[in-house]
Amino acid sequence: MPDDDPQQDHPYPRQWEADVVASDGGIVHLRPITAADADELLAFHSKLSDRTRYLRYFGPYPRISPRDLERFTVVDHRTRVAFLALLGDEIIAVGRYEGLTTDGGAAVSEGAGTDKPVTSAEVAFVVRDDHQSRGLGSILLEHLAAAARENGLSRFEAEVLVENHAMVRVFREAGYQVKRAFAEGVLHLEFDIDQTEKSIAVRDSREQAAEARSVANLLHPGSVAVIGASADETKLGHTVLSNLLQAGFTGPVYPVNPDARSVRGVRAYPSVIDIPDEVDLAVVAVPAANIDEVMDSCLAKGVKVLVVISSGFADAGDAGGTVAERRLVAEARAHGMRVVGPNALGVANPDPAVRLNATLAPALPGPGSTGFFCQSGALGTAILANARSRGLGLSSFVSAGNRADVSGNDLMQYWQNDPATDQVLLYLETFGNPRKFARVARRLARTKPIVAVKSGRHTGPLPSLASVAAPIDEPSVQALFEQSGVIRVQTLPQLFDTALLLAYQPLPGGRRVRVVGNSTAVNLLVTDGLLDEGLEPAADPVDVGTRASPEEFAGAVRSALAGPEHPDALIAVFVPPIAVEGTAHAHALRDAADGAGVPVLAVFLAAEGIPEELSVPQPDGTPGRGSVPSYASPERATSALGRVARYAEWRNTPVGEFVVPEGIDTERARRLVASFGPDAEHQLTDAEAVELLDCYGLEVIRFERAEGADAAVAAAERVGYPVVLKATADEWRHRGDFVGVRLDLISAEAVRAAHAELFRLTGSAEVYVQRMAPKGTSCKLEVVDDQSFGSLLAFGLSGMATELLDDRAYRVLPVSTEDARRLIRAPRAAPLLTGYRGTEPVDTAALEDIVLRVGRLTEDIPQIRSLALDPVLASPEGAFVTGARVTVGRPPSRRDAGPRRLA
Repeated sequence: MPDDDPQQDHPYPRQWEADVVASDGGIVHLRPITAADADELLAFHSKLSDRTRYLRYFGPYPRISPRDLERFTVVDHRTRVAFLALLGDEIIAVGRYEGLTTDGGAAVSEGAGTDKPVTSAEVAFVVRDDHQSRGLGSILLEHLAAAARENGLSRFEAEVLVENHAMVRVFREAGYQVKRAFAEGVLHLEFDIDQTEKSIAVRDSREQAAEARSVANLLHPGSVAVIGASADETKLGHTVLSNLLQAGFTGPVYPVNPDARSVRGVRAYPSVIDIPDEVDLAVVAVPAANIDEVMDSCLAKGVKVLVVISSGFADAGDAGGTVAERRLVAEARAHGMRVVGPNALGVANPDPAVRLNATLAPALPGPGSTGFFCQSGALGTAILANARSRGLGLSSFVSAGNRADVSGNDLMQYWQNDPATDQVLLYLETFGNPRKFARVARRLARTKPIVAVKSGRHTGPLPSLASVAAPIDEPSVQALFEQSGVIRVQTLPQLFDTALLLAYQPLPGGRRVRVVGNSTAVNLLVTDGLLDEGLEPAADPVDVGTRASPEEFAGAVRSALAGPEHPDALIAVFVPPIAVEGTAHAHALRDAADGAGVPVLAVFLAAEGIPEELSVPQPDGTPGRGSVPSYASPERATSALGRVARYAEWRNTPVGEFVVPEGIDTERARRLVASFGPDAEHQLTDAEAVELLDCYGLEVIRFERAEGADAAVAAAERVGYPVVLKATADEWRHRGDFVGVRLDLISAEAVRAAHAELFRLTGSAEVYVQRMAPKGTSCKLEVVDDQSFGSLLAFGLSGMATELLDDRAYRVLPVSTEDARRLIRAPRAAPLLTGYRGTEPVDTAALEDIVLRVGRLTEDIPQIRSLALDPVLASPEGAFVTGARVTVGRPPSRRDAGPRRLA
């Protein structure tokens, strides 16, 4: 990392440094330029072709003059900014902007003295010929635009030769509204650089494609080297090499061992550098102390992906291990390489065209349609064995261990467009970037179900992981999963129960379920389980009796599926009678369920997974679509079906729109918040809070603060009767028993009497006098600060019981119209808003509008650290804000809000 340059007017902006995935899946390091980069810039320029120099500089420009070199490298990081894209120590691309004054002239550094405002800049970039077509121009444009916005600029201009099609395409496809003018073979382009819905969509799409490509490099290597391969069966290197060979990996495998000529009959090499062919994937199984030497050879060889099985890094729980892990990742990324691990179980791809088992697990499940990401290396072997025993086939498997680089977010980006993957399973211990997880998971879950188990619900992450991921409160995790459509389970057995149903049966179209079985007792247990899950029995259970033949059993199933009830799912129960094996009944059930069009589950007591008798075999003998999953108990079957039914409903609901409500003045709000200072936490006064909320169309019912009875009466006259008097101290104002509030005061005498009562209660003569809002149900909407997410919205009804039971619902920002609708209906007490026991429903649209406005305010003004609208009175006439508290401070780090970058 470069030192601050004393020649520059602004300190070196370290926060702009970033590792970014290029379109080919390789890593590129971006950082601002410094004066010390002059020699490297000259070397970069000398490697450009004549054609590339002509397109960039509109002429031959064979060498950079000393004057231009100083102008290019000595920048102020404000009106003149430049980014370098680096691979190792070599510059492979340069992007820059030069500020323009309002009269169109070039801006100069602050130290040179100009008072002309700078709001736009000329932008340009150039990419070395051998690194073109990697998307580096788009990456540089994103990061330059983000830096310009941070510096208060709002517009970019560019001069591009008409024949420079690649450059024109970068601007045209960036998602901005570009204005064009043409003169003498040159295109003049202008565009605002504020982020738009389209530009964000373009960014996310490019990020998804690039990160998916980097994972494809991991799961589809052409060759694998095992560094630390050994003939000693107790060594990790022996296990990995044996598993690769036993699985029949379709590419060459290269053992690396400086002390052996061959390992397990395969020629070995002293170093990865000595391997004569390219190496796509290197599995490292050497002690952590030797990792630096390994890294040097892998970097020199140009390995694309490193899978580090070795432990002793951050997992060791000491500062030295954490430093070594960060250095490992930094070195790898600087040279374009991605890292899985350290402390990883490994990666696997059972596809017959690949047959990759670069893990410590001796046997893999067969090929299937399930992608599995596991953060724990220790649990990985057990998880794979469990999947194999249950008949769950995998499309790919990654155990990331410490997750220093490749994460579950990367795998979800890959699985989104992977034709071999139909569902995704996640075992998570921490979140590296929860906001990105929410965005990626929400998009993926719309087409492919995600089932996740998150450990540490009550204890938080392991101490060894605390350095790489901050803990997240349980309500935040729950909100994240619910809003993203992730099917959350609490245990690994529940994970596989749900996965089997998703893998082999269709999604249910509703909640109506038929039950057919040969046991009245178990049929009743299944019915109870359905009701517990909020599912509906479509009709009374069908009891075929213990003596039913396979044909009778299958006939009852077919009749139930084809009957007038038209069920959305069917659960078949079979308790083997004495001396009856049940094989024939299983075959009959499988045949009866074939082509049913709705999910069919079996409760064959003591049998779980996909027994051979219930399997629809593929050509390789593994279970295929249409296989009937069996559960060892009624409760497990109904729980799995309930989870899948709720997911199907979420998937069928509208996505909602991320709207900007009318009547918003963001610039006025920003000016107001800026007036409080950049750093100090500041609790807004009543007047400041009202003004800020007014910028976003949030009106607080008129009120005044008064000292003494006479002042209270005068205030009541001004705000208009009827009024309410409130104690000013929080300990009295926000109690569920409303002891510090006096309502429906319609005269001066009533105000005086109420003031006297409050004075005796609180000992304070100061009160709030507020015009009475229409009577309604009291609600509370808050912005809750979370160190990982930044901010969450929390909504609940007011009252002691609500507080005691913590009956609040949460949503992650940003919120869509559908998120707002679901948020106010999520608390258990929400039926009080929608006509419980014949009461008149409140204006829920008005409540949703308040949620959207608060969400937009919090997104636009990240300095808001807490906000509470309490109470909001919801009534048939509307929703009325009667109290507000706001605190602002230093905005949290929001890694998912800017240009593309790896954590």
